[in-house]
Amino acid sequence: METTVVHLLRHGEVHNPEGVLYGRLPGYRLSGAGEDMARRAAEWLTGRGVTHLVSSPLERARQTAAPVSDALGLDVAVDERLIEAGNAFEGLRVAGGRGVFRSPGNWWRLRNPVRPSWGEPYVEIAARMLLAVEAARDAARGGAAVCVSHQLPIWTLRLHLEGRRYAHDPRRRQCGLASVTSVTYEGDSVARIDYAEPAGATDPDAVPGA
Repeated sequence: METTVVHLLRHGEVHNPEGVLYGRLPGYRLSGAGEDMARRAAEWLTGRGVTHLVSSPLERARQTAAPVSDALGLDVAVDERLIEAGNAFEGLRVAGGRGVFRSPGNWWRLRNPVRPSWGEPYVEIAARMLLAVEAARDAARGGAAVCVSHQLPIWTLRLHLEGRRYAHDPRRRQCGLASVTSVTYEGDSVARIDYAEPAGATDPDAVPGA
């Protein structure tokens, strides 16, 4: 059977001085540090047999894909299925004294963490991400593909592939900024999942976002 690897690359750090949950909102670009993270991820991906590159449509993901495109000489395709998860708290602060969790008016949105009630259902995130990754796998048979996406979609897909429950503590996600979650397929079956942090570990006090 052919071995194919799909690398799920999370975007780099975003310029977010207000500390809001930016989700799918437009206008959120990589910070200077985030651009450097993207370059380091591109260096890590060089020489790994990547023949297909696809990105979420959001600006920060496309910016992260750009140095990968330059380093590997690949065009960047856009797949809407790699987009960030929808979230009812977009544009609001999620930390500090004015955080959304301190406002009783927002508590009703937290009523069902299993679905979750505050955003796109985990089962829907996993389904669209699986379709995107399988499409990338098929486009890179016998080689490797890179899909640039976002923390929650990548982590939800990993939970799905590993047969774990979707409900989780966000602080325990293994999906740092500009990290790479690599899914190795033997034929159409997942053989293993690996994880790397080419840009180093993410600061636990990093600004919130996605």
